Amino acid sequence: MNRLVLASDNPGKIREFNRLFAPRGIEVVPQGKLGVKPAEEPFGTFIENCLAKARNASRQTGLPAMADDSGICVDALGGLPGVHSARFAGEPKSDARNNALLLEKLSGESNRRAHYVCVLVALKSADDPDPLVATGSWFGEIVDSPRGENGFGYDPYFFLPEKGKTAAELSEDEKNGLSHRGEAQKRLSELLRSRWGW
Repeated sequence: MNRLVLASDNPGKIREFNRLFAPRGIEVVPQGKLGVKPAEEPFGTFIENCLAKARNASRQTGLPAMADDSGICVDALGGLPGVHSARFAGEPKSDARNNALLLEKLSGESNRRAHYVCVLVALKSADDPDPLVATGSWFGEIVDSPRGENGFGYDPYFFLPEKGKTAAELSEDEKNGLSHRGEAQKRLSELLRSRWGW
């Protein structure tokens, strides 16, 4: 088994990555299980925060590490909330307050285009000069009224015109087939195979 430390302790992410990689003989271990203290995420881009998290996890464990960073970027807000998506309305983080603030900032705005972004990074060691980088994007628009019970975060307001549904109205399988995270995971999986032979 190849071991890959995930720079996260999110149980949903751990399950997702293990479902994807376990059949290939890759065990994804949450950083907390190995005593890793989480990294600071001071940067303004997903890629920089991702690299900081992966390098931190690898440095503290001596193992190859992987990190992800994701969020939603809204055209009319110059890309905000971006890397601040989870805490757009401040601490403590709250989906309801984040969505309320997003709608307030978009009030009267006709351009409602937005996209989710997911960046995944994997590196063999903390100082790996050539990390694997995979990105995924999911395009839609922001609506004023929430729809659907599935998903989380901005999903009830993230409308997919080609589906006629919000992300929160999709089944888990539909979402995984379309989403930014699903796309990035597929790309990283291919890179692990082609570049690392995993």
